[in-house]
Amino acid sequence: MSSVPVTVAEVYRYVVGVDTHAATHSYAVVAASTGALVDEATFPTSAAGIARACGWIERRSGGDRSAVLVAAEGTGSYGAVLSHVLAARGYRVVEAPSAKRDRGSKKTDALDALRAARSILGASLEHLVDRRAGELHAALAVLVTSRDALNAERVRSINALTALVRNHDLSLDARRALSATQIATIAAWRQRDEPLARSIARGEATRLAKRVGELDRELMANRDKISALVEAHDPELLELPGVGAVTAAVILVVWSHPGRVRSEAAFAALAGTCPIPASSGNTERHRLNRGGDRRLNRALNTIVLTRMRADEETRVYVKRRTAEGKTSREIRRCLKRYATRQVFRTLAAAHRSTDALSNAA
Repeated sequence: MSSVPVTVAEVYRYVVGVDTHAATHSYAVVAASTGALVDEATFPTSAAGIARACGWIERRSGGDRSAVLVAAEGTGSYGAVLSHVLAARGYRVVEAPSAKRDRGSKKTDALDALRAARSILGASLEHLVDRRAGELHAALAVLVTSRDALNAERVRSINALTALVRNHDLSLDARRALSATQIATIAAWRQRDEPLARSIARGEATRLAKRVGELDRELMANRDKISALVEAHDPELLELPGVGAVTAAVILVVWSHPGRVRSEAAFAALAGTCPIPASSGNTERHRLNRGGDRRLNRALNTIVLTRMRADEETRVYVKRRTAEGKTSREIRRCLKRYATRQVFRTLAAAHRSTDALSNAA
């Protein structure tokens, strides 16, 4: 005999709906038992504005924080700061269901906040979603985004430097891609007594070479921070062949928190590694999936390429599949699917054991 799910209205006295934006948040407090509007207001997203909103919520709900559920939109984006502040004050914060409006119905921030509160009243407690992934996710997301920007700037600087030394006679053989030794040599150049155009080109080349060196050091420091965080919180990922600190960080940022990805198949869809049938007539095949999170897809592709180069078991697999007539692209596609399955199961097992230990404590 299955138990009847407990709903929000049966547990909480008040529900606060929040419509989040960059400059302001709109709030609506409703009575959980009836859905009647208690009050509504709008506050700035500044620290002072959020503090005023917290005080307003407390006064409107009688001060019992355990009896209040906050249903906010965008708890992982515009509402992230507000969600962390409310959670620190003892409120339970969940993601509001997606707004469903009838065609032609009114649309204001206040109405959206009211809809957010009322739409969750009949929801089961076990189906409430919390998209706040915690400090680790936030830190890794910042570091990974920063690394992408540093890498992009490094590529631009090297391309500009290469064009400069090829277009001006600076006594450097630049027929091939510049090596690290050549870039270091350029960075050590001094100004010389030479024609104006060449002198300006040499000075700019020196600046670009020095910037490449700075970016290399910043990327190394970024990698050290990422490695320390991953090793401290999810060392299981680093034990998988082909998984380095940076690829592990990208995976963890997308994984976010236990419960976000409901199944192995969902993770494969999110990564863009699930096969897409493209058969016709007597030909049975699958085509490349261009959907999903492309940064996660690139991380898995890096893992596969590393395994194909350095992992003996993978090399044996590639040899066998090649003998069967599979192309290199098809083999990589299969390996990415296997890597996706392995990564998901590793993360699911690690976080399942972590949750069990915390519950036991």
